[in-house]
Amino acid sequence: MKRGVLDTVRYGIVAACALTIAAAAHAASAADATAHAASPSTDAAQIARGAYLAKAADCAGCHTAAPRVPHPGAAPEATPPFAGGLGMGSPFGTIYTSNITPDPQYGIGRYSYDDFARALREGIAPGGKRLYPAMPYPSFAKITDDDMHALYAYFMHGVQPVAVPAPQTRLPFPFNQRWALMFWDWVFAPKGQFKADAKHDAQWNRGAYLVQSLGHCGACHTPRGPAYEERGYDESASAYLTGGTNDHWFAPNLSADPGSGLGRSSAADIVDFLRHGHGGGLITFGSMVQVVEDSTQYLNDDDLAAIAAYLKSLPPHAPSGNFNARSSAAQQTVQALKTGDVERPGAGIYASYCARCHQMDGAGVPHKYPRLAGNPAVLSASSASLVRLLVEGGSGPHTESGPEPHKMPSFAGKLTDTEMARVLTFVRTTWGNAAGPVTRNDVSDVRGALHK
Repeated sequence: MKRGVLDTVRYGIVAACALTIAAAAHAASAADATAHAASPSTDAAQIARGAYLAKAADCAGCHTAAPRVPHPGAAPEATPPFAGGLGMGSPFGTIYTSNITPDPQYGIGRYSYDDFARALREGIAPGGKRLYPAMPYPSFAKITDDDMHALYAYFMHGVQPVAVPAPQTRLPFPFNQRWALMFWDWVFAPKGQFKADAKHDAQWNRGAYLVQSLGHCGACHTPRGPAYEERGYDESASAYLTGGTNDHWFAPNLSADPGSGLGRSSAADIVDFLRHGHGGGLITFGSMVQVVEDSTQYLNDDDLAAIAAYLKSLPPHAPSGNFNARSSAAQQTVQALKTGDVERPGAGIYASYCARCHQMDGAGVPHKYPRLAGNPAVLSASSASLVRLLVEGGSGPHTESGPEPHKMPSFAGKLTDTEMARVLTFVRTTWGNAAGPVTRNDVSDVRGALHK
């Protein structure tokens, strides 16, 4: 009896030890798995994939400061990539982008994977600091776990650390109260990763994912509400991608509107535009130049085709302007411009300053100068981009496989506000274009904001 009790105790101790060892082994295994999941991968393929995704998200476009000019007359010098410091205009003041290199002091070198994912998806940095929605975390919330891990691996092991602090954002009261953003996030910021729509094929879903999440196209191309919220984050919202104003540029309508949208552009035109900055007689301008240079030109053929397929599926919304190339008035105006026999306001200015590049018929020159006849940007409800191009000039993008960029000069010192308004109104109502007039106040508002 006594021996039986001792045996029972002995077996109990052995069993307890075995269970303890097994539990410890399981805990260690779970801890290893968690550590593996939370640690950035050093796998070369994973890092390369993260680099591609960072291109798709155009991280460098916002988190790299503009080139510096060390002294007057000197050539611009490139700034370190991803070191932040780019000032982004907003209705509330200038917001400076942060250093996202793996520097442990000034960058994100001490971020865990969870820190990294939370910042991208929720706009909350370590310590609870809330990011302004100039950081497109409402779009990045849709990034999948696999892509998030690849991005983390790239930024921790594929990016050179830069020990330089980015300028601090100092907005006036009450916009400097970041804690209040918790209410903005609660009301406006979408939650959850991208979910494929079973009603569409794999190509459409890939395009939707790229446009809605990594590409964050809506951050510029979707109009914003009174609280600076995007008025939609996918095709279920009628305002989604129908055009938006950012820093005095109007990002055009990407729906199928035949006037100011993509209704007359083919999928091949869209692919060419994203790869080269040229497509269908159009040339990118404004902040989209940098997007093409830093991001879309590097996307593979399948992803570009998927983006085009998704955009071409969007129904027309927010129609603006019309185009009828066969109108008799359009042909008569072309002949009158060629002979100088036209008395419409702005016609003489166009013939003197614009026709050399954009041609008398507004058709432009392929791969050099964009067409103005039927150009969606010309037919947009907002004339802000047209005014800014006249005031500042511009240049096409530098791409690896596209044509050489050509510059448009500034006319700020040559044309008055009234003359700019007249020539832009002429362009918007000629060659079959039918869009609203541009007023002197429209021009002076943009010039005043640009201090030019």
